[in-house]
Amino acid sequence: MRRRRLGGVSSSVNSSAGGGGGSGNNMLRFYTDDSPGLKIGPTVVLFTSLCFIGFVAALHVIGKFYRFKSG
Repeated sequence: MRRRRLGGVSSSVNSSAGGGGGSGNNMLRFYTDDSPGLKIGPTVVLFTSLCFIGFVAALHVIGKFYRFKSG
């Protein structure tokens, strides 16, 4: 895993990154190539979750029809 060099960073940036205010640099780390994990976009996540919701709804409807038919 690569590490960033911290030399040459001003003290005002260090104090804001360490506190509750934070800088945008910490949030951007999740969307760069340095972040670990699976690299998928938000569109893929949205599409996959909508497909899963549709699949569960379809199973629910099929179960209702099956129960109605069998008795």
